[in-house]
Amino acid sequence: MRPPSRAATVGPMPALLDRLADAGRDLLLGTVCLGCAAPGRVLCRGCQAALPRRGRVCWPTPTPPGLAVPYAAGAYDGLLKALVNAHKEHGVLALAGPLGRVLGDVAADLMADLAPTAASLVLVPVPARRAVVRHRGHDPLLRVAREAARRLRRRGLDARVRQPLVTVGRVADQSALGAEERAANLAGSLRCRRGPLPSGVVLVVDDVLTTGSTAREAQRALEARGVVVAGVATVAATRRRHPPRARTGSTRVSDMDRSLPNRCAGD
Repeated sequence: MRPPSRAATVGPMPALLDRLADAGRDLLLGTVCLGCAAPGRVLCRGCQAALPRRGRVCWPTPTPPGLAVPYAAGAYDGLLKALVNAHKEHGVLALAGPLGRVLGDVAADLMADLAPTAASLVLVPVPARRAVVRHRGHDPLLRVAREAARRLRRRGLDARVRQPLVTVGRVADQSALGAEERAANLAGSLRCRRGPLPSGVVLVVDDVLTTGSTAREAQRALEARGVVVAGVATVAATRRRHPPRARTGSTRVSDMDRSLPNRCAGD
């Protein structure tokens, strides 16, 4: 379904001015919307309005033992995937706002379900390695987490970002690793800094939940210092694949890779 037009979301004269401004941006910068390719902003008003506004429970399959309840706004696909990648890998910093809004909504729903009377909320982003931050020129998740906290404060919630976690040692590239391999690869890769630890309701935050191994390692490092992690808030959750079973000579449907979504409430 196409997102609502800008004319439908604002009055006729502002909509005209909006279109003229977007045409000017496109002429000068060649910018188009990542969602619908309309010239102008990297994300037009219609596509912004189409972003998910709710968080839901989304368990990875298989689930790492002991993982705090994870929430995500939707599948790591389509527009959400395009926004995360453009912001993270291509430095489209204007996307921190809409991504922060999505993450803030997820955190707010998680809080409403798990700790509705809590007075304060601490977002703990999974830390990026210094070399990765230098290569990208910014820390995407930290930027999005700060935007999420800012938007939560607008809603009257005492939300802040804390960075008690640091990376330790080296880990292999995880793009081709399965759930068990990721867990083994990440074991012991994070620790808490010395000094004051976050108090209040603590959420581990990340941009994408894949196997849950990264979030579980962050949770482990915090719990090792006595910090209770209430949940995990992410922008999106990937769709998981079962590994192929051993072949016995014949090719059956049950032997082939099957594409399965994470177990998300409402799917």
